[in-house]
Amino acid sequence: MIRKLVSETVLYGGTTILVRLISYALTPLHVSVFAPESYGIVSEFYAYAVAANVIYTYGMETAFFRFASEQKEKIGHFLSNALSTLITSSIILSLLLFLFSQPLAVSLGYEESGAKYITWFAILFAVDAIVAIPFALLRLEHKAKRFAFIKISNAFLILFFNAFFLYFCRHIHEGRYLTDWKPYIDIIYRPEIGLGYAFLANLIANLLLIPMHAPVFLKFNFRLVWEDLRPMYVYGYPIMLSGLAFAVNETADRIFIKYLLPENFYEGRPSQYAVGVYAACYKLSIFITMAIQAFRYAAEPFFFARAKDKNAPSTYAFILDYFVVFCCLVIVFVVANLSILSQLLIPNKAYWEGLPIVPLLLFANLFLGVYYNLSVWFKLTDNTIYGAYMSMIGALVTIFLNIALIPLLGYYGSAIATLACYFSIALISFFWGKKYYPVPYKVESALGNILITAFVVSAMFLLKPDSFIYEIGIRNAIAFAFVLVIFVKYKKRLSSIFARKP
Repeated sequence: MIRKLVSETVLYGGTTILVRLISYALTPLHVSVFAPESYGIVSEFYAYAVAANVIYTYGMETAFFRFASEQKEKIGHFLSNALSTLITSSIILSLLLFLFSQPLAVSLGYEESGAKYITWFAILFAVDAIVAIPFALLRLEHKAKRFAFIKISNAFLILFFNAFFLYFCRHIHEGRYLTDWKPYIDIIYRPEIGLGYAFLANLIANLLLIPMHAPVFLKFNFRLVWEDLRPMYVYGYPIMLSGLAFAVNETADRIFIKYLLPENFYEGRPSQYAVGVYAACYKLSIFITMAIQAFRYAAEPFFFARAKDKNAPSTYAFILDYFVVFCCLVIVFVVANLSILSQLLIPNKAYWEGLPIVPLLLFANLFLGVYYNLSVWFKLTDNTIYGAYMSMIGALVTIFLNIALIPLLGYYGSAIATLACYFSIALISFFWGKKYYPVPYKVESALGNILITAFVVSAMFLLKPDSFIYEIGIRNAIAFAFVLVIFVKYKKRLSSIFARKP
């Protein structure tokens, strides 16, 4: 079973990592084109988009996965219901955004272009919600290659359209090269749109997802049967509440920085400058977020499939222990090579002052991954409301600490709040899970590995070598020593997992 989970994690993980790498190629592109203030606006709108996506899908993706995985003979039945309700609600919600786009833009402080951005996002939200079910169906049917093809194609299209508008069209319009093409480019390129092309590129690429999922849309039957939808709504609404709370946990810091940062905190620069720096440096936690996302794609069907196995709790405990080890290794090597990674992913030096927050965000995401492991108890026992409770507790921690710390510490306060939030929900989930679905987690082992990792990372930051090469050499020497310690500790168990004969 462990080998199967590893193979599925590698399969989905390879896709996730590639998609994330393609997506994160937008970071050096955007920070090269946009000043921190403008990049802060882009980050702010995408922060709102996270919450909107949760509202548009209202837990229906997970509900479909849950019910269809239990009654596979009725997959088409659940597909039609889930897709029909999402199409209907998405149309209604997007029409409301169209009608109130101007008042919303004024309330956000973007009177000039805000209404146009909101209109584009209204279409984007609807498309993302509608294609969520076809993506879930591909996972349910184990069509990993098709899933990978569509995800990777979409990521490349987003990158292509960003580069096309922000570099190719802009440079031709400005007369830097291919001046003969300018009359044709000016038909489709408008310089006044500016940073809006970051949104428009995403919208165009995501609209192309619909023809990619054509086989699903062509065979589904529109139907809204309350008796069938009611249990899906009941299962899904706590997930929506949980998702909204997580949206607060993951993205509200950008919004809090905008409104709570004292006026002259960063030498008189606008708050959007701090939002841009924070958002760009947050992207350096890409490597651990990729690992977590890959694990989630593979682990969710794995956990459901093994739920009735009498040895399932021991298996889940085993998985968490190795998950923590892997994340600790990722953290150590990211910090060891932070100087190189920052130059590759954030080539604009104006953003580098925020690099010290990266270790805090890496550990925050580690605890988020631990929470995803621990969440198996309320998903398998159909107590999803507890997931909503924990997410709301985390949201309260996020809100309180951001309000308290941003005026004192700037975006460092947001990083600390993120770490405290994910640690708190992981801790609560562990204790509540012991009551409803006991799992013999190796707590001492996991905490020991995390503490050792924190010590190693602190040692790397305390060392201040004279040269760049010396810094990289010393930090990586410490990282490899850490790997050796982990290998010695887990040598016997690793050999048993990957042995040809169990």
